Amino acid sequence: MKVSSTRRRTTGALLGASVLGLSALVSVPAHASTGHTAPAHAAAPAADCGVLAPGASATAQAAVAAACSQIGVWYSWGGGHGATPGATYGYYDGSDPDSLHDNERKGFDCSGLTRYAYWRATGRDLLNGTADDQFNSSQATARFSAAQGTAPLLPGDLMFWGSGHIHHVAMYLGGGQMVEAFESGTHIRVTSVRTGGDYAGAIRVNGSGTPTPPPADGGSVFETWGTGVRTHSTPSTRSSVVDTFAGPTQVSVQCQEHAETVTAEGYTNDIWSKLSDGSWLTNIYIKGPASLPGIPDCAGSSAPPPTNGSTAFQTWGTGVRTHSEPNVNAAVVDYFAQPTTVNVVCQAHAQQVTAEGYTNDAWAKLTDGSWVTVIYIKGPEWLPGVATC
Repeated sequence: MKVSSTRRRTTGALLGASVLGLSALVSVPAHASTGHTAPAHAAAPAADCGVLAPGASATAQAAVAAACSQIGVWYSWGGGHGATPGATYGYYDGSDPDSLHDNERKGFDCSGLTRYAYWRATGRDLLNGTADDQFNSSQATARFSAAQGTAPLLPGDLMFWGSGHIHHVAMYLGGGQMVEAFESGTHIRVTSVRTGGDYAGAIRVNGSGTPTPPPADGGSVFETWGTGVRTHSTPSTRSSVVDTFAGPTQVSVQCQEHAETVTAEGYTNDIWSKLSDGSWLTNIYIKGPASLPGIPDCAGSSAPPPTNGSTAFQTWGTGVRTHSEPNVNAAVVDYFAQPTTVNVVCQAHAQQVTAEGYTNDAWAKLTDGSWVTVIYIKGPEWLPGVATC
């Protein structure tokens, strides 16, 4: 294990997403490729990840299932600490070279994964904090010392590492196995437990609550905030009320679109989300950025026909962003929630990008003057018939 991995797994800096989220930034996805077929994402539980011993509560078993559903997802420094539990893009930890691309990797750090697992299992955000916060959580119903080893542990218990300050957490599965988000450059995995070194002990988490339902009809789950929040039959406050949320709840968002401008709670936004029951909710009351990441436009979108000598190409992937310069650190110009058509004027070799196991330094310039890495354009790594810029 690298010495720097201790820093890499520490989740001391949360992403600081506003509870209202209207000023939050969407992190840059910039996955690279030498080919352009979208790589498969491992989302299904791995064969060796699951409840491997008897005795765990139904809630703990649900938490194990949720963690195991993320096998193969990227470790990403700071990932999983958005306004709503779930995978997010991370950021560079400031010291480890393996973390340089964490802003391009949508995933979890160690405590982001365990936070997500128990949110899915209970419907409550019980573990919103760092590994150190979780170790000291008031939600712990039992504690086990390092000297006790794994003998008293049950599936779903959380294991911790650190001397003085906790820097890592993993979830026990039983049978001497655990699931963890380990360090930058790796994916969520199952591995043998480690009870040597700076292993600090384990906790058992409060098992009450109602499991969070999976997204309905292909939607994405977000959390609302506020009280007395109403959904409407159309994206307008003047349309009939469909439902009223007495307090914060989870909603399944299908798509979003610009519609009536709403000012509430000191915020203004014209974007509305369509929920799985067909009703509409202003994004003001959904935790996250003003435009929800990864959610398509309800009306759909497509690029205009090629102009000025440009050539039309199809993108792949979700959350693809274009930049003011051929560099992932340049200002974001546009955001493609879903695959779309882009018109390419020319291409150039520029910043080399690596992610998802692919590498490419080719960037395409679009008709609006923005740049997108050719990784996300279907076709060979250097686009045929397109001039060099």
